[in-house]
Amino acid sequence: MARSGSGSAKDAAFDLYQLSEEHELLRDTVRSLAEAKIAPFAAEVDEEGRFPQEALDALRAADLHAVHVPDAYGGAGADALATVLVIEEVARVCASSSLIPAVNKLGSLPVMLSGSEELKAKYLTPLAAGDAMFSYCLSEPEAGSDAAGMKTRAVRDGDHWVLNGVKRWITNAGVSEYYTVMAVTDPEKRSRGISAFVVEKSDEGVSFGAPEKKLGIKGSPTREVYFDNVRIPADRMIGDEGTGFATAMKTLDHTRITIAAQALGIAQGALDYAKGYVQERKQFGKPIGDFQGVQFMLADMAMKLAAARQLTYAAAARSERVSEGADGQGQELTFYGAAAKCFASDAAMEITTDAVQLLGGYGYTRDYPLERMMRDAKITQIYEGTNQVQRIVMARNLP
Repeated sequence: MARSGSGSAKDAAFDLYQLSEEHELLRDTVRSLAEAKIAPFAAEVDEEGRFPQEALDALRAADLHAVHVPDAYGGAGADALATVLVIEEVARVCASSSLIPAVNKLGSLPVMLSGSEELKAKYLTPLAAGDAMFSYCLSEPEAGSDAAGMKTRAVRDGDHWVLNGVKRWITNAGVSEYYTVMAVTDPEKRSRGISAFVVEKSDEGVSFGAPEKKLGIKGSPTREVYFDNVRIPADRMIGDEGTGFATAMKTLDHTRITIAAQALGIAQGALDYAKGYVQERKQFGKPIGDFQGVQFMLADMAMKLAAARQLTYAAAARSERVSEGADGQGQELTFYGAAAKCFASDAAMEITTDAVQLLGGYGYTRDYPLERMMRDAKITQIYEGTNQVQRIVMARNLP
């Protein structure tokens, strides 16, 4: 598994802008697993709108379900780029399944960034072991892009906090055992009055709404999470009181890159399928891939994907440098994380739409995977901050 600070063994090669041998090996490993154990169920998972249990089982067996967890807690200790590669290769065959490693990182990263050592040991260890999944609870019915306007409250009661409120659009809700929850602890301070907590699925007062009926990623359940006088120990607060919103934003700086990775994988899967199709489909006596108009479409698709991949990997490198404590990297990561997510997701939407077009009527049917990929791509432009919000973030953090 690629780890922080690992370099390439190709000492004589010019390694800039090139993955290390360790990262390439990881990509090959995940691609083989995804094609053998995840791809065969992708269409069924989408059609039935069911959780991809086969993918979870395969990822857990290969220790790929939460590769970001440090080895101190039994994890693989994978660096940010390695995590991107895992998500990308799983998304290439099934976007819903790629949300297992992606959301495990999203949900647990606040604990890694700001949690006490006791909290890290308690929750990261079972995550690494595959005994539990993690989800992230930030958005609410009236607090989407304006996350600081949340209404969920946490009130101190002795050695406990009591939570009340509703979180919406929570990925893998009901499947995950652990939830990082942002709640208002001081209403007078707006964003500086928000704190972060770990809530367990088994805590009394935690319940879930019905699964949302979605356009895409149908295999990943999205539900509301309800907190009705949920009483949790005070030591489940992540970091100090009032630091939850800052932790949430730092988390997104890192994890928006995982959404870029998901977009890359979806787009690559669509381009791969379209390339194969145009070589086999014949019209006017020759493969349609021989026609210049089709070649131009494929060239544009590949160009956008290559640009998105370079930007995403560069953002992952900055994420790793920030994680290692490099000075002066925070604002740069904020820009690059937003840019990678925005650019890659826009590219994925364009590439999957063009891939459907290349198949003509066949692309519009569920007998082929491209309409699913096109539907799945759309959410990457929306969640973890809409692309309109990403442009605001970029403008405020220009390098």
